[in-house]
Amino acid sequence: MKKILLTVLTMHMASMLFSQSKAEDVKSFMLKNGMKVMVLEDHSIPNANMYLFWKVGSRNEYPGITGLSHFFEHMMFNGSKKYGPKMFDRTMEAAGGSNNAYTTENVTVYTDWFPSSSLETIFDLEADRIANLALDSTMVESERGVVLSERSTGLENSNFRNISEEVKASAFSAHPYRWSVIGYESDIKNWSIDDLQRYFDTYYAPNNAVVVISGDVTLAGVKKLASQYFEPIPAQPAPRKIHTVEPEQRGEKRVMVQKQVSTPNVLIAYHVPETQHEDHYALDVLNSVLSSGKSSKLYSYLVDENQYATSVFSYMPESFDPNLFYIYGIAGQDVDAVKLENEILNVIDGVIENGITEKELQKVKNQKLMEFYKTLETIDGKSDTLGTYELYFGDYKKMYFAPEAYEKVTTEDIKRVAKKYFTKNNRTVGVLQNSEPALGEESK
Repeated sequence: MKKILLTVLTMHMASMLFSQSKAEDVKSFMLKNGMKVMVLEDHSIPNANMYLFWKVGSRNEYPGITGLSHFFEHMMFNGSKKYGPKMFDRTMEAAGGSNNAYTTENVTVYTDWFPSSSLETIFDLEADRIANLALDSTMVESERGVVLSERSTGLENSNFRNISEEVKASAFSAHPYRWSVIGYESDIKNWSIDDLQRYFDTYYAPNNAVVVISGDVTLAGVKKLASQYFEPIPAQPAPRKIHTVEPEQRGEKRVMVQKQVSTPNVLIAYHVPETQHEDHYALDVLNSVLSSGKSSKLYSYLVDENQYATSVFSYMPESFDPNLFYIYGIAGQDVDAVKLENEILNVIDGVIENGITEKELQKVKNQKLMEFYKTLETIDGKSDTLGTYELYFGDYKKMYFAPEAYEKVTTEDIKRVAKKYFTKNNRTVGVLQNSEPALGEESK
């Protein structure tokens, strides 16, 4: 009883923290060049951040230039007109700040954290590399080598990357989600300066960005600096829309990857809808039911109770277009790939046939809400989540209705989406092991 009361109290306190920020507290404005800027004032500490969400990822590439989105994540730190090579980091650090960046299938995001007194310096740094990025051939070749090394090392060291690349390439026959974010080796080796310039001009245009600034700032101050530094950067024609729709999968696909591993790895992927789809929250909860924590269905059955696997997880990326729901397991000692695959599918079939209990559902809801509230306790979490909802969900205001959306998910919703999407015809199965299975070995 004490644990229940403590959980309720903690949830209530988190809810109070969340309520301190309301949708109307977020102020947004559009610059004349089409750049959208969102501001959330938080004067609790004298710090601020700037998150720049660029609507460009591997989804925007095509064979011949795959990997360019990720490559620009490197190049954006390698010199521009005012701040030369390596000066972006040095200048920011001198101003008390730090930064990072990441690239996904859908977006490239640059994150800056700094004392609020350095806000103008950050605007100056970002405006310089947006307007005047230097595509110096020497620096391009240097970073090309870095990315090639990153790709080869990643494949060598990561079993998951090995099998996931093959599963994605098989699961998608048409949509650009079929290649990895880092791109194909032959493409990386052959990008031209013209390819880079064309890509940069198209996707690093201010009208293709959403900027989120949170912390010890004022709306008036941000508007002034945005008008001074960002607004003079000219807009560009809108990038072409991604119109390719992946055809419905009409039968199970299977791939085999041979690599020296101690035990087999199995990856099962199901096609699921985009993040804005009405089934998103039910699928997100199902993801946690399957693999969040040691009491989750996959972990408790495969790892804890039976040692069929040494580790297992599932995940579903946020996505502009329909994507994949992944389930990955590493076999236990003396467990072959066929056995591991069948036992994973036994867990899935159990959810399809029997659903989940109200206790399981409520536990995951509590977890999801606590994770959500905890994220929003920091200005970094606020900026990241606001930008995520603006891009993936279509409106940052939906962030404030997320707790209600999770609460609406029922056990019947979980059973329904499992039955709808986790079908044999809708899945791609990948196996990574030392050699092919013996004749006669089949999965269910």
